[in-house]
Order: sequence, then structure tokens, then C-alpha cells
Amino acid sequence: MSAQPKVIIFSTPTCSFCNAAKRYFREKNIRFKDIDVTRDQAAARDMMRRTGQTGVPVILINNRPVVGFDKPKINRLLNIKD
Repeated sequence: MSAQPKVIIFSTPTCSFCNAAKRYFREKNIRFKDIDVTRDQAAARDMMRRTGQTGVPVILINNRPVVGFDKPKINRLLNIKD
């Protein structure tokens, strides 16, 4: 089995799409690092610099950004068959 791609999600505690994305990753047994941009200003700036986005979620899969909970794109990047 190949190593899982590195998954990072920039989120806030009150963001429903962030929570949906994290729930989806848990359902699919995808390990991810969750970064709360309300508590980590440097991460928020980093997210904005990488993607031009201020909204969350921004998900990085092997450093490829997915803006929002874009399930088809997430599935493609993670090779998940729905």
C-alpha cells in the first residue's frame, strides 16, 4: 500500500464546510493535520499567500490546494472511489 498523501486543512471551529471535510476524512480513514486559522495568524497568512484565499476551508493535499469542500477534487487527489 502506498503512503497516504500529506493532508492539511486550514479551518475555523465554526465553519460548517470545514467540519464536513474533517468528518469526510475521518470516514475515509484519511489522516490530516488541522490548523485553526483563528488561533494561528501565521498559518492564516501562509494560507492566503499560497492560495490568495481568506475563506476556509483550504485543504492542501501534497501541497496542492483545494479551496472549499470540493469532494470530487479531493477524491481525485486522494484516489478515493466514492
